[in-house]
Amino acid sequence: MVGEDILQSGLFMWFILFWCVAMVVLFGIGGFFMFRKFLKVFPKDDGKSTLDWQEHYIEKSLHLWDSESKGLLAELVTPVPELFRDVAKQTIGSRIGKIALEEKADKIDTDLIIRGYIQATPKRDHKFLRKKLKLMDIDASPYEHLF
Repeated sequence: MVGEDILQSGLFMWFILFWCVAMVVLFGIGGFFMFRKFLKVFPKDDGKSTLDWQEHYIEKSLHLWDSESKGLLAELVTPVPELFRDVAKQTIGSRIGKIALEEKADKIDTDLIIRGYIQATPKRDHKFLRKKLKLMDIDASPYEHLF
C-alpha cells in the first residue's frame, strides 16, 4: 500500500510537470500570434498602422470591385485555411486596391487580382497560387517576373 501511494504521487507529479510545460508552450504560441497582430496595429512613421492602410485602400477601391472580381479573389484564397481566409482576403484585397488606385484603373480585373495576390503573399504561398491558376486555366507566364 505504501508503494502504491509513492507510485501514484510520482505519476501525479509528472502529470503536473507535463501540464506546466504544455501551458507555457501554448501561451508562448498564442502570445507570438497576438504580438504579430499588435505590430500591425502599431502606427508607423506616417502615423497610420498597417491595418489602417489596408482599410484605407479597401475603402477607396471598393467601387472598383464587381461580383466577378470578388468571386475570383474568393476562389484564389480557397487554399488558405478557413480560419485565416477572411484576414487573407482583406490583406490581398487591400494590396489589389492599392495597385488599382496607383494605376488609376477603371475596374479591378483578373490581371490586377493576380498581380496583387502575388505581391501580397509570401513566396512560400506562390506554389498554391500556381496550382490554382493552372486548375482555373489561367496562364501564369505573364506574371513570372513577380514570382
